[in-house]
Amino acid sequence: MPKTSGLATAEPFLASERDAVYKAIFTRRDVRDQFLPEPIPDHVLGRLLEAAHSAPSVGLMQPWNFITIHNEATRNRVANAFTQANDEAVQLFPEERQTKYKALKLEGIRKAPLNICVTCDRERGGNVILGKTHNSNMDLYSTVCAVQNLWLAARAEGIGMGWVSIFRNADLKSILGIPERIEIVAYLCLGYVDELYERPELEVKGWNRRLPLDELIFEEGWPNKTQDKAQQPCRSKNASTGRARKS
Repeated sequence: MPKTSGLATAEPFLASERDAVYKAIFTRRDVRDQFLPEPIPDHVLGRLLEAAHSAPSVGLMQPWNFITIHNEATRNRVANAFTQANDEAVQLFPEERQTKYKALKLEGIRKAPLNICVTCDRERGGNVILGKTHNSNMDLYSTVCAVQNLWLAARAEGIGMGWVSIFRNADLKSILGIPERIEIVAYLCLGYVDELYERPELEVKGWNRRLPLDELIFEEGWPNKTQDKAQQPCRSKNASTGRARKS
């Protein structure tokens, strides 16, 4: 049969290609302290940003922008903003966890040779956006998809990436000249690495653990208290890739 206009043949990846995708997913880490000083070449950065820009977006509105930051003085200002916010954040945890919190390395703003601020323009595309009519946050979710694309592409390039979220948005907007109407979604630190944790760093250091997947899967809807425990959660073999994971 003739192909429909605009469509291309879809077929499963070769085994080696498929394994490479899963390897990027399962070995991706939130990197904070393993960055090497080697700069990321422009052509590699271009590939990373092209991968991010290829993310799905509601109504094809592509609400993202990427602010690349190499300048040391700018990164110092951002790091200082992080420190102020982090000093506030530690006080929000129970006293018995504050010591462990202070021992964690939570950013690599100065150490990473490249920082990227990812933003969302919530007005791009006009007032009525296909797919956003009943969920106004879909543009934010779309921008997070771009961040994940960037993260996986970076892993494939041997580049580590860390997401720093402990900021006051007003401080970042002032430092980077971001208009008030623009939403900051992610502040990222990137650089080449030659080592990565086998498991998430916060798990290795005892802050938290990965939940068992079987406890997070329900069938046909959210379970209620009267349902038989055998039906919640779902332990279907089909829910797993069947691959051995380190993370």
